[in-house]
Amino acid sequence: MRINIILLAVVISFFCDAAEAGNTVEQWRIFEQSFRHKTNGNPFDDVTVKATFINGPDTVRVKGFYDGHDIFKVRFMPNKSGLWKYRIAFDGIDCREKTGSLKCVPARAGNHGPVRADSIGFAYADGARYIPVGTTCYAWAHQPDELKRLTVETLGKSCFNKLRMCVFPKSYDWNHNEPELYPFEGEAGHWDFSRPNPEYFRNIEQCISSLDSLGIEADIIVYHPYDRWGFSSIGLSDRDRYMQYLISRLGAWKNVWWSMANEYDFMNAYTDEDWKYHLRFFAKNDPYGHLRSIHNGVKLYDHNDPNITHVSIQASDTGNGGNLRSAYGKPVIYDECRYEGNIPWVWGTMSAEEMVQKFWTGFMSGGFVGHGEVLLTDNSVAPDKSDEVLWWSKGGILRGKSHGPIRFLKEILEKSPEGAKPVKGITGWQDYPTLGCDNKWFLIYTGRDIHCQMMLELPEDHDYEITLIDTWNMQIIPVEGLFRGRSIVPIRESPYMAIMAIAIPD
Repeated sequence: MRINIILLAVVISFFCDAAEAGNTVEQWRIFEQSFRHKTNGNPFDDVTVKATFINGPDTVRVKGFYDGHDIFKVRFMPNKSGLWKYRIAFDGIDCREKTGSLKCVPARAGNHGPVRADSIGFAYADGARYIPVGTTCYAWAHQPDELKRLTVETLGKSCFNKLRMCVFPKSYDWNHNEPELYPFEGEAGHWDFSRPNPEYFRNIEQCISSLDSLGIEADIIVYHPYDRWGFSSIGLSDRDRYMQYLISRLGAWKNVWWSMANEYDFMNAYTDEDWKYHLRFFAKNDPYGHLRSIHNGVKLYDHNDPNITHVSIQASDTGNGGNLRSAYGKPVIYDECRYEGNIPWVWGTMSAEEMVQKFWTGFMSGGFVGHGEVLLTDNSVAPDKSDEVLWWSKGGILRGKSHGPIRFLKEILEKSPEGAKPVKGITGWQDYPTLGCDNKWFLIYTGRDIHCQMMLELPEDHDYEITLIDTWNMQIIPVEGLFRGRSIVPIRESPYMAIMAIAIPD
């Protein structure tokens, strides 16, 4: 009898272990549970699904969402390995509480988790370095499948590791096509904001997943003003439902960032108090603490708001990034510094050389800079008549010349020592933007100025090797000899040069 009891316990243990093995998920990936239940009313309002996940002292609470066709889902991103036990409760339907567990295994190579911000920069959750080099494709998610595939293919060959994209479709010059799907049931002027369209948001999450597979952060723009459908003036109660739906549905992807708005100050339906409320809502209800920002048109938002994690701005003076970082105690990204392009609007007329210069100036000054491209193949057609595919909005292919030199800069920065920060005095009275680290590494950018030689005020206690960097032609030119203290360095007589000085080990 005792032997039979022992055998029974072994069998039960075996099947429990087998069940646990079936619920295995990698750290910072997505665990999902689905439940089918018929409802007669509005499943978005009448049913609440709440889940609690516990791993030792850690407890994470998430809300489920309705995915259409009588399906409710719960998604969870475990932030540490080990055994997580969960409990899922339902309110509004006659459904028994669900319990279970999942085994979270350590993250594999290349999976660094969500990006976090500190007072000066960014890092992944596992501590790996993250240097944001982003781009903008506002409405790429709302284009035909073939164009979306082309955009993903282009991004896979690019240097970009962050992309700004809108949840809602966009109505603007070169954005006249109707989206294939709409975010709510109904039609223009008669939307039922109480009923999000699951198929629409399924498309958004597929786009986010595609970016994640490429190691690209998805900077999700929650609201924007360029609207002909009525999505830029949703009432407060409907906004709460919409924002919670985004959090419940999309928040389990590790590469998600929340941007409250593109050009918030152009949205007349909402006040500064509304934007504070939106930021507070995401900070309170997102169980994963994804990064949060708000992007301006003309009026810079007060980034002292404690619910903002980093400064996302539109401005062309990228050399001011270090000052803004000091003022707010948060990292600064010039997500829009104008665009490389040839459109009639002044914000889209920068040359590729100017775009690259803004990147170098911004990074050397202690900020970060984002890319944008609006290059027409036919600029003889009026913008209100043209539906040409421009990268800044619809994605597709990169036609410009700036993204190559931007990749070159990114590679240099990735090899730079961690802890590099803006320093002064190395170039004397000329005061070119300079990064330095522990007096052993310096990177100086001269911009448009042309020199045949330059005097550097290097520290006296080290010998330095000097390398010239042609930032536009992407060339690295070693300089013969060693340099110490006040030194005259020969420079190639070209604009857009940088100088790297590395101390020789003692």
